[in-house]
Amino acid sequence: MLVSVIIPAYNEENTIRQVFETVKSLPLETQIIIVNDGSTDNTFHILEELKSDSDLTIVHNEVNRGKGFAIRNGINHVKGDIVVIQDADMELSPKDLLYLVEPLKIDTVEVVYGSRFLKGRGNASLHNYIANRILAFYTNLLYGCRITDESTGYKIFTTELLRRLNLTCEGFEFCPEVTAKILRAGYEIHEVPVSYFPRTKKEGKKLRFWSDGIFAAWTLLKYRFISKKQIYINK
Repeated sequence: MLVSVIIPAYNEENTIRQVFETVKSLPLETQIIIVNDGSTDNTFHILEELKSDSDLTIVHNEVNRGKGFAIRNGINHVKGDIVVIQDADMELSPKDLLYLVEPLKIDTVEVVYGSRFLKGRGNASLHNYIANRILAFYTNLLYGCRITDESTGYKIFTTELLRRLNLTCEGFEFCPEVTAKILRAGYEIHEVPVSYFPRTKKEGKKLRFWSDGIFAAWTLLKYRFISKKQIYINK
């Protein structure tokens, strides 16, 4: 089972090498796809140093377009049976991938999320925890599901399913858009607990909890009522 790991990266010079080396060291057959989304720091040069590795595919976006665009760009290069979205900031440990891909060995499972809150608050700050729990509750209310972490950076899909989805996201709305369309299509999201080591804004965190959370809520609401014909490509 070949696992394609898409790593969108924007100005992640401090962690991009560590993320790549940790994923590569896992006892999994992996294709690693790093999408450099117009970084202005040393990310580009670090990736140039790594590009000789045969397990690594590097995609450079000339300008910063956003996480969603970077992921959609990465999907075009996927060769594996499973696609993993892996953030480049090491807030989530790549070692947890060993547990996250296990449910996908069951034929009926096509989507797995790595939940930071399945076993409680963990290392999350109180306001981070509350904001994410509200968003998860809102998602469950809209779609009749039972998930604990909608905005997790760890989302895993069968390649066939992910490629069929008509994704239009550019930025952080990737998470609510893909969640909404999967649930609207009738798929169940399976959750596996993951470790979480949050960083601060000073350390490079880009997500803005409340403003991005409100936009996520609007995205979830918008896609709750779209026609099912708009969920898939060419369907």
